[in-house]
Amino acid sequence: MMPAARESLLDAAYTALARRPWSAVRMVDVAAVAGVSRQTLYNEFGSKEGLARALVRREADAYLAGVDRALAAHTDARDRLAATAEWTTSTARSNALVRAMLTGSWSERLPSPALSAVPSSSPLPAQRRADGPLPSPADFVLLVRDRAVAALALSRADTPEVTRTCELVTRLALSCVVAPPARGGVAELVRTALASSHRLGV
Repeated sequence: MMPAARESLLDAAYTALARRPWSAVRMVDVAAVAGVSRQTLYNEFGSKEGLARALVRREADAYLAGVDRALAAHTDARDRLAATAEWTTSTARSNALVRAMLTGSWSERLPSPALSAVPSSSPLPAQRRADGPLPSPADFVLLVRDRAVAALALSRADTPEVTRTCELVTRLALSCVVAPPARGGVAELVRTALASSHRLGV
């Protein structure tokens, strides 16, 4: 199946999930919205669980792509980290799957695919099936931290301190997902936390 057609199936599944709990989402309805047969949907994802895993994988990848964009949109280290934190909190507010992935709290409305790899005899590549392991909240902390460290591209001697700072900001952003700041927003909170950091040159 062409990537665009696969995306239309995932879009249809995401739209269905926005309207009703995952337990009430039917494969036949997802297929109909995407304009394909139910068999085509099963051929692509193998099962409803396979569709759920592929959907979660896509939303995870989109979130991480947004982290990369946020880091690339600025040159100042503090602005880069603040933008990343803002992206994290705003995406978690608007996307229930991203929020669940970042916090590990899966509501009854959502699919809750196992994070570990799923054994499969399907001839489809694992990435297409999304049978490989899915990121846990701890994995996301490391993924975002490492992207931030790489984007800041500071000297090797500074790396341990920079790594700790980037992880601190990532964890601060995740805390704001669970308990949003009362005022000033996450960016101001991050800038305040970084105000005394000389290692980032801010």
